[in-house]
Amino acid sequence: SCSRAKDVTMPAKLPVNFFSTRSPVIDLFRGQLDYADQLRQDSEIVLYFFYAPWCGQSIAAREEIEHVASRLSDQVLFVAVNCWWNQGKCRKQKHFFYFPVIHLYHQSFGPIEYKGPMSAVYIEKFVRRVMTPLLYISSRSKLLDFLSNYEPGVVGFFEFNASPQPPGYLTFFTSALHSLKKDYLGTVRFGVVTDKRVAEEISLVHSGSVYLHRHANTSLIYPKDIMNFTAENICKWALENREMLIRWLRPHGGKSLLLNNELKKGPALLIFIPYNPLAEIHPLLDEITKVALEYHKCNKSQAAEADLQHVGDSDSPAFDSSVPDAHLKFSETFPIAKYPCCNTVVLPQWHSISRTHNVCELCVNQTLGVKPNKVHVPHCNFLEIEAALDSFYLQEHTFFQVISNTIECSNFLSFYSPFSYYTACCRTVNRHFLSFISSEKTIFQTPKVAFSSHGKKDNTQFSIPHIEDRNCFIPDLNISSMNITGLSCRTNKTLNLYLLDSNLFWIYAERLGASRSTHLKEFAAIVDLKEEVHYVLDQNQSLVGPTLENFIKNFSVLYSPLKRHLVDDPSVHFHEEHVVTEVTTSTFHQTVFLSAKNVLLLYYAQWCGFCASLNHIFIQLARLLPPDSFTVARIDVTRNDLPWEFMTDRLPTILFFPHQRKEQSVKFPEDFSVNLPNLLKFILHHSSLSSSEPCTKECLHKESVLQQGHISLLEREIQKLRSEISALHQAHDQLEAQLSEARREEQRLQQQKHTLEKQHKSLQLHSEQLQATYDQKNRELLEMAEKLQELADASENLLKENALLRILVASRGRKLQSKDEIEEPLQSEQTLSEDNDISLSIATAALEEKRIDNIDTVETEHSSGNRTE
Repeated sequence: SCSRAKDVTMPAKLPVNFFSTRSPVIDLFRGQLDYADQLRQDSEIVLYFFYAPWCGQSIAAREEIEHVASRLSDQVLFVAVNCWWNQGKCRKQKHFFYFPVIHLYHQSFGPIEYKGPMSAVYIEKFVRRVMTPLLYISSRSKLLDFLSNYEPGVVGFFEFNASPQPPGYLTFFTSALHSLKKDYLGTVRFGVVTDKRVAEEISLVHSGSVYLHRHANTSLIYPKDIMNFTAENICKWALENREMLIRWLRPHGGKSLLLNNELKKGPALLIFIPYNPLAEIHPLLDEITKVALEYHKCNKSQAAEADLQHVGDSDSPAFDSSVPDAHLKFSETFPIAKYPCCNTVVLPQWHSISRTHNVCELCVNQTLGVKPNKVHVPHCNFLEIEAALDSFYLQEHTFFQVISNTIECSNFLSFYSPFSYYTACCRTVNRHFLSFISSEKTIFQTPKVAFSSHGKKDNTQFSIPHIEDRNCFIPDLNISSMNITGLSCRTNKTLNLYLLDSNLFWIYAERLGASRSTHLKEFAAIVDLKEEVHYVLDQNQSLVGPTLENFIKNFSVLYSPLKRHLVDDPSVHFHEEHVVTEVTTSTFHQTVFLSAKNVLLLYYAQWCGFCASLNHIFIQLARLLPPDSFTVARIDVTRNDLPWEFMTDRLPTILFFPHQRKEQSVKFPEDFSVNLPNLLKFILHHSSLSSSEPCTKECLHKESVLQQGHISLLEREIQKLRSEISALHQAHDQLEAQLSEARREEQRLQQQKHTLEKQHKSLQLHSEQLQATYDQKNRELLEMAEKLQELADASENLLKENALLRILVASRGRKLQSKDEIEEPLQSEQTLSEDNDISLSIATAALEEKRIDNIDTVETEHSSGNRTE
């Protein structure tokens, strides 16, 4: 007999050292987690590196960890633990979903998980933040450096006049560690001030006060009377109220919704710069920070001015408290008429000409004739703007021209203030981008500009256009550095600013349009997910503050001069004798719109299987159609961007662009099957050859050749269909034979089934009979056992009675012996003894009779039991 072989499992190999024996990293390659906890008790800062020996990310990060350990091993204990070996305690106690995992401990606080890039500089930066979560601020200059940073800053004031530390200091220290635990990017910086004079600069008077600095909004002081002074509450308060003017994005490389969630918030400016976290100075980052502060600085407060100036000059006296009227002096240096509050208005389109619009620059102006108080730089007041719009539409009938080559201005008084009036300057612009730019240059750069005035006042020197045209009207005013100030609050196209490290994420820049051959990895792009467009900053321009400002301003204006960037793939080719033209983004207009031929365009994708099945049909179609009149082309929509009017959400899609009527493109009906005859009918129906113009002899010859080709093609198709029909008939006959055989087999199986069912019923009946016999025998055995038990009880009683009789006989014998020896004279005693003898003999006879009856009963039952057996 052959036995089944057992499965043989090879045991796992014993783990080996993952790090070198000369490495400063302690390698616990057998997963000794208990020993790692013992090591942590003796060190202040400990870094755990949990790895799997087979993991590629763990192998790649090993060198980075060794580099950091070589620099910080005298201050930090580095421990690597193999968390994959099944016999180790780490594998039994920890359940990680990915490798490697980095945990840091600061004494008893932890673990603080690091989720950033596995790069040595980033890991070292994070370890140093854990080592010193609080920055010591000892002077006003260091306080300015701390507050001028683009990251939110939390400052705590503690007077160290108590031993060992003032109340609340450890709580504030722990809150800084909590912020690192919740946000691995470390976007909130914590500092501590011990000098009371320095703390008074930010309105901190009492020891234990906490201050949250914000650039564009009002700074906050921790409300101790509302919230308990705990580390968790301080961290939560700082994270909820922090101000994120510019944010770092660090995708981890796997599937995530990080970019999608950020881009859904609105238009985003993505700036790629080479960044070294350990560098002491970052000039490019400082310039970008300055632009971000200007862009979000809607309220021109003194603190914001000081922060902005301090970014460029750390010794600036703008923060000096001895100059309380610095902001007022700043406002007096500029004339009030040069800074009105303006808004762009597009008049309703009521005429039939759809390519032009009348655009008006509506401004709120304040007169200087009556000065009850000092007039400051006006801010955009929504009430004044609303009142100006109401007054403007009441005066709208003055701008009646459909197309005007002049700038028509009008002034009308305010209904609410006698010291204000409104100015509106209107012009006609073309909707198309190129004509708008040309007309703008023609109108605004011509020195002899014709102004036609309407209204009560004829003072056009105060009519200032919108932000995009101010430089054209006032060439002597250097306003390039001020236009962007507070722009995020003055436009509906507010940008969210994001930074990415080009050393790590340059692949994202290349997907957005960055050049792969550039050596300087600096790039900026604006992505508007809602409008499905993105704009790219010219890489020939250096990425500096003014360039970014112009890029942001050009995006924010109503008629943006930015050109939408379209991504194409120049590497795509179609090698089938080039009868089908491959179209890209750069060749779309040239091939489709500017071509003098009829164009049939197929939208496809590499992943679309049905699109690939149409290739042979389009190749045959391209060979049939005359090449001097028709172009058969296709475009990969996954690798190329298209103008929005030619986008599609279904693949494949076929569009036909007739000659001389390219704007009247026709879509192939979706309810028709895509085959050669249907495509030919579709093309001939909508092509320019089917027009009512008379056809020449050459045209007739081409038409006849085309029809002959169609006829021959249809004949071949019919012959192919006939052969397919005959093959189908043969397959049908074979299938019928197989079905008949299957039916016979089914009948045979049914008969076998009935036979098996009968056998099963008979076996079931026999089983029931055997079960009944078994139950009957079982009952008989139980009854026999009960009878045997009764016999045993009766025998035991007889034995007891026999022993009693023996005792009585013995006692009687002794009495008889004593009677013979002692003669009693008294007659009464003889009479009594005779009576006793009579009673004893009677009792003995009764007992003997009972014993004989019991013996007879036992013999009778025994004989009946033998008969039963």
